Amino acid sequence: MEYKLKNHGSKHRGGSGSGSGGLGRMLREHKARLYIIRRCVVALLCYHD
Repeated sequence: MEYKLKNHGSKHRGGSGSGSGGLGRMLREHKARLYIIRRCVVALLCYHD
């Protein structure tokens, strides 16, 4: 039973390169959020002019 759990975990993680891939994905999502927030702030500032 332990073997099945370990096998499932390795399939879920996607191998040895999942750490850097996950970190890169988190950084991309963070950059995307900042970009959206920045665009919203600029739109709100320009709306009053």
